[in-house]
Amino acid sequence: MKLKIGIFDSGIGGFTVLNSLLKTRRDLDVFYLADTKRVPYGNKDSEEIRSIAKEICGWFQDKNLDALLVACNTTNSCALDILENFLGIPVFDLINSVSEILTKERIGVLATPVTIKTSYYKKIIESKIENVKVFQQACPEFVSEIEKTKPNLKKLNYLSDLYLNPLLKNDIEEMILGCSHYPLIYSVLKNKMPSNLKIHDPSVALVNKFNNSFLISKNYSCRSISHENVKFFVTSKSGEFSKKVKHWLEINKEIRLVNLRTND
Repeated sequence: MKLKIGIFDSGIGGFTVLNSLLKTRRDLDVFYLADTKRVPYGNKDSEEIRSIAKEICGWFQDKNLDALLVACNTTNSCALDILENFLGIPVFDLINSVSEILTKERIGVLATPVTIKTSYYKKIIESKIENVKVFQQACPEFVSEIEKTKPNLKKLNYLSDLYLNPLLKNDIEEMILGCSHYPLIYSVLKNKMPSNLKIHDPSVALVNKFNNSFLISKNYSCRSISHENVKFFVTSKSGEFSKKVKHWLEINKEIRLVNLRTND
C-alpha cells in the first residue's frame, strides 16, 4: 500500500525535501506543488503567506493525503498552525525537525527575510536548548538567483560572502540552511565555511522524523532514487519549470498547470 504525500514550495526548493525522501523509500505517491506564480515567498509579508497557505491546503484537500511535508521554511515560520489544522493529517515541518537534532550552543541560521523577521527559528531553538545563542542572517537575493534556469555562479559566490561573513564572525558551531533552496548550492556555501562547522539541511531531519512515524517495509526500502511516482504541479511557467526539473533532478516529467485560487 503506497502512502500519498504532499510536498509544496514556492519553487524548486522543495527538491531538497523530495530527494531526501526518495533516497530512503519508494512506497510513495508524491504530489509536488510549486507556487511558481508567486516565487519567492521570502520577501512577502506574513499575512500574505498565511493567505497562500490556506489556498495550498485547499488545493491538497481532495488528494486524500496521508501526510503533508512542509518544504518551505517561510510558510513554516508564518503559517504552520494553518497547515496543521486545515487538512487534519500529520504535518512534518523543517524548523521543528532540525531544531530537535542540534547539540551546540552557538547556532547560525541563514533564511529568507520573512523567516528571520518572525524569529521562529530562534524561538524554537531557544525553547529546546539551554544557554543557546542563535545568530540569524536574512538572505533576500538567494532564492531569486537559485530559481534562475541558469544560476550565475559569480553572483552566488558574491551573495554567499555577503550573507555568511557576519555569521561566521560569531564563532558559529552549527549552521542551519533555513530555506529549502539553499542546500541546492551546498557546495558553494560549504567552501566558504570552516571544515569543522556542522551544516544542517533541515530536509534530512524532516524526512527522518517522517520515516519514524511511517515505518518503511523491507519491500519498499530504497535501492536507487526514482521519480516515477512523483507528479509535479505549478501555478505558472510550466515550460520553464520543466527545464529546472531536468537540470536539478535529471529527469523529464510532465508538469501540470494549476490555479490555487479556483482549485482547478
